[in-house]
Amino acid sequence: MSTKIIVIGGGPGGYVAALRAAALGAEVTLVEKENLGGTCLNWGCIPSKIMKNSADIFLKFLKADNFGIKVQGSVSHDMPALMKKKDKILGIQRKGIAALLQKNGVAVETGRAVLKSSGFVEVDLKDGEKKELEYDKLILATGTKPLNVPDFPFDHHHILSSNDILQLDHIPESIVIVGGGVIGCEFAFIFSALGSKVTIVEAMSRLLPLPSVDEDCSKLLLREMKKRKMAVFCDTIVKSADIKEDQLAIHLELSPFTDNPKPKKIKTNIITAQKMAVCIGRSALSSDLGLENIGLKTSPQGWIDANERMETSVEGVYAIGDILGPQKVMLAHVASHEGIIAAQNAMGEESIMKYDVIPGAIFTMPEIGTVGLSEAEAKKKGYDVEAVSVNFRTLGKAQAIDELAGTAKMIVEKGSNKVLGVHLIGAHATDLIAEATLAIQKGLTAKEIAHTIHAHPTLAEIMGEVSLKTCGMPIHG
Repeated sequence: MSTKIIVIGGGPGGYVAALRAAALGAEVTLVEKENLGGTCLNWGCIPSKIMKNSADIFLKFLKADNFGIKVQGSVSHDMPALMKKKDKILGIQRKGIAALLQKNGVAVETGRAVLKSSGFVEVDLKDGEKKELEYDKLILATGTKPLNVPDFPFDHHHILSSNDILQLDHIPESIVIVGGGVIGCEFAFIFSALGSKVTIVEAMSRLLPLPSVDEDCSKLLLREMKKRKMAVFCDTIVKSADIKEDQLAIHLELSPFTDNPKPKKIKTNIITAQKMAVCIGRSALSSDLGLENIGLKTSPQGWIDANERMETSVEGVYAIGDILGPQKVMLAHVASHEGIIAAQNAMGEESIMKYDVIPGAIFTMPEIGTVGLSEAEAKKKGYDVEAVSVNFRTLGKAQAIDELAGTAKMIVEKGSNKVLGVHLIGAHATDLIAEATLAIQKGLTAKEIAHTIHAHPTLAEIMGEVSLKTCGMPIHG
């Protein structure tokens, strides 16, 4: 008799877990209350990249003469058309996931899942009916939603969540983005490119204040923002926001959270804008699941704890993806791999989730790709390191495509020459980081990468150049 597995949540963790469990012979039911694909497909990774692609193209039109192209007449953006294109692509992607699930024999129930007791899930279907499902193993992949701040709650018109941003039918003249993390920085470049006056407010001392992002990437990103006339307030928080007619008066204060021992005084305590986008975190979607009915406790913030096998404290119940919270890694590709691990263990295999080599992809302008340790992290862990950098402008391909801004930084262990971390900021860095990820996964040295021939002229040559420099054999770098 087949093992009955219920997966709650159809995002990149949940649907991958369902597919893997079905491939191993389980009888799988996937419950999703909204659309297949989760936050990543519907409210995150994919729609924001559709917008970024249009912003990239728009910028190229504005400097077409640099490429020997004459554009006659004016060039302007069309947000309704962009939103229509976005919705079309998302629809295609959802249908693709549905087809995959159907082909692999996964049953899909659309509705809200509630755990009634150990082994039983009740689904509130969209037609108002209820359906009871039985399980042997359960995989929780319910994800998160944008964090709503009580001091300036979303009104979805002036004060926006990251979800709201992806539904705008126009480009605001001005927008303040609260939070200089990944989401905030990505949207800052998109809206700046499309013509908004952008201001970023970040509570920490630098943009992208993540341990996995090297400080040199943050510095270069700040420089590029200033080139594009964006205003950046670090060491600063938004205290409140008042709506006056069609404008926001946004009150700033020195951040009590900053890691800067000597933060500078804020130049102004009030800034104005048409819109304010709050991009400072996510909150758990676990409060209405009925977890108490199976004895599964969460953290005060609603996060679920899971071990390296993705097992929770309740036997036969697994948790994956963003519902694990910031103590794990809240990325779509991590959720997918966690889904594979959970499904395999639910089917009796012995699989372990490892978090030590995870690539990060940040779609700013220029893009950022990271993997392994930053220089600061490596030193903190006690490594004797050497860190070298090479500018993207040394590459013929970067010159040819007029994408000069960027740096590749490699951190190696002295003596062994083993690669500990690679941090790229530049054109297509999110694609280029794959080589570094494989190198660190396999424990390669910089010398081994340096003696790997990279095709010319390509942006991939940056890995060869920075490796050669690390080995004391710089050519162009």
